[in-house]
Amino acid sequence: MKIATHLERIQPSYIREILSDANAEGVISLAGGLPSSDHFPMALMSEALQSLVNTPALFQYGETAGYRPLLDYFHQLYQLNDQQRGIVCTGSQQGLDLIARTFLNVGDSVVVESPSYLGALQVFGIAQARIETVEQTSTGPDLDELETLLRQKPIKLFYTVPDFHNPTGICWSLDTRKAVATLCQRHGVVLVEDAPYRELRFSGEALPMVSSFCPEQSLVLRSFSKVATPGMRLGLLTGPAPWVESIAIVKQAADLHSSQPMQAVLLKLLSHIGFTEHLGSLCALYGARYEQLSQRLQQLGDGYEFCAVQGGMFVWLKVPGGDPMAIAKAALENGVAIVPSTVFYTLGAINEGKAESAFRLNFSHAHHEQLATAVERLKATF
Repeated sequence: MKIATHLERIQPSYIREILSDANAEGVISLAGGLPSSDHFPMALMSEALQSLVNTPALFQYGETAGYRPLLDYFHQLYQLNDQQRGIVCTGSQQGLDLIARTFLNVGDSVVVESPSYLGALQVFGIAQARIETVEQTSTGPDLDELETLLRQKPIKLFYTVPDFHNPTGICWSLDTRKAVATLCQRHGVVLVEDAPYRELRFSGEALPMVSSFCPEQSLVLRSFSKVATPGMRLGLLTGPAPWVESIAIVKQAADLHSSQPMQAVLLKLLSHIGFTEHLGSLCALYGARYEQLSQRLQQLGDGYEFCAVQGGMFVWLKVPGGDPMAIAKAALENGVAIVPSTVFYTLGAINEGKAESAFRLNFSHAHHEQLATAVERLKATF
């Protein structure tokens, strides 16, 4: 059977494609956005997991929006107002897909930062949206470029990761957050704020979410893969009630509802007396691993640059030149998996020569010794 025409233009995820090679014996992976598997909060979830056998009702069909006690908890935790609703998704990636399928018609324009999260580029591509890009600066999107774009074109959504951006690790400044919120309100553009790394801050001061300055104009995606476990596949989408209710109709057709047993476990984990300590230790661990990686990268020499990050999972390493894809393949042959910059840009940006020669490096998964060895292998590759 021939696949749909629009799918022929979608590139598979480079990260998923090399997963088997990246996990091969002897290979150190800095490629995936993997949390530290040896720091999953299994002890905190133990009682909740064991109690599932005594609660068969959780294994029945549930509400599409989610497990009601968990939704009530989120309503208080994130201080949602009476005009806002939440819907539990099978990972925040599903939330992004549901937004696209609910609100985008073929040819609708969306804006993303350049570079941008690969998963978002895939979702908007499958939705057959017109993807516009705005250059990223050290404090967030280029505001002049963004304003010009919003003024000149009928933009429907602006998708972004303001806290510890994927792939660059950049965190928006307060002024940028306020300015973007104002622009979205002025031009009637819906802000889609993706916040999977927000809780993973290990230095600096936390800033308000962009959506807090324009709640009536925003949809927010949150992930529990990074602070709980990815295998639970749970995320949260919040926004104005009418929008979320429309999204729920699409989710009904997609999977009826996300796993109720896992939602019950997540509720007990998030409300556990030891969860705050777990999150603090996780941030400290990632901070130490980031310092290890950054110190090693500083020894690469002239032409190799990266911006300091205050949280998240990634460093964006700029290199003097060369074909990023070819370098990534050579690095894999040398026993280290990295992601080339080109997978985070639209084809238009690449053809226009706007794609930096760079690599996204993950520091959350590998141990200190592995990080040191990985950089030595990168030296030999570069």
